[in-house]
Amino acid sequence: MFLLLTLTALLGAEPAPSPAEVAAQEAKHLKNIRQLTSGFSKAGEGYFRPDGKAIIFQAAKPGEDDYQIYTLDLEPGAKPLMVSTGKGKCTCSYYHPDGQSILFASTHLDPALTETEKAETKGGKKPAYSRSERYRWDFDPAMDIFRANLDGSNLVRLTDTPGYDAEGSYSADGKQIIFTSFRDAGDAEIYVMDADGKNPRRITNKEGYDGGPFFSPDGKKIVYRSDRKKNDLLQLFLNTPAGDEERALTNNDAVNWGPYFFKDSRHLVYSTSLHGHQNYEIYWMDSQTGGQQRLTYRDGFDGLPVFSNDGRKIMWTSKGRTADNTSQLFIADFVEPSASLPAK
Repeated sequence: MFLLLTLTALLGAEPAPSPAEVAAQEAKHLKNIRQLTSGFSKAGEGYFRPDGKAIIFQAAKPGEDDYQIYTLDLEPGAKPLMVSTGKGKCTCSYYHPDGQSILFASTHLDPALTETEKAETKGGKKPAYSRSERYRWDFDPAMDIFRANLDGSNLVRLTDTPGYDAEGSYSADGKQIIFTSFRDAGDAEIYVMDADGKNPRRITNKEGYDGGPFFSPDGKKIVYRSDRKKNDLLQLFLNTPAGDEERALTNNDAVNWGPYFFKDSRHLVYSTSLHGHQNYEIYWMDSQTGGQQRLTYRDGFDGLPVFSNDGRKIMWTSKGRTADNTSQLFIADFVEPSASLPAK
């Protein structure tokens, strides 16, 4: 891997494939690629409803910077429905496994969120975490996790501790929520709590950011990303819900993030900057053997990939594919790669 990166640096960036080559490469595993969202200044991080007939995602309207949460039925002519409050900023939405409620993080209860203070701080608020000027994430300390009905009604606050609480998702049985929090360590760690917000327990105990966690469908594993090497890079880790069997899935000179399990709890997808920090691509990985297969080949950002519960659809956020150069959600029919992949 080091030799490959060194040669790439010496010889320049890898040559861009032609549109026909891109289409041919992607068609091996992504069929019927189509854009799902439009009309937003940016949209992304979408997740399927358990029945596969709708999605939930974050998006910002033209002229706005902060995300709100929307749902969209996957049928012709359907229109997005905003299900967050419209105040503050939102992120990290998810459906309950029974399909009857939603989860998301929001700052709408931030006491500082008056019109005057919002105008004064807009665009100038410092991130709660920053490794460098090149690598900054806005981990707002007023961010908390909420549960609501499908239409956003009956909003219930699940976290209420100082510091950022977000990046939450459910276990397959709906009894637990795994999430990221700054509550104890001064940096981001992984926690698991009951679905009602009670009994939170810390899973990771290493310095640095650990975030973006998900349970495997069988409930036996969790996957997340970490920058614990403090080198502006992110690596993927596999663990148990008890946090007692951590294992690195990647160890390279790249930012690897957005891991998400396939229905078999063995394979997963994620995005990586191996091909350049302006060209994130999506990979499929066998978590047991380390074998990998590249899925996307389009210039620009392709990331945050997720599967429908039956594994037949894949959805992700892409910027390089849109005519207006905005980040939007795309969906495709998924063709599972061969089980006999070479280890990397």
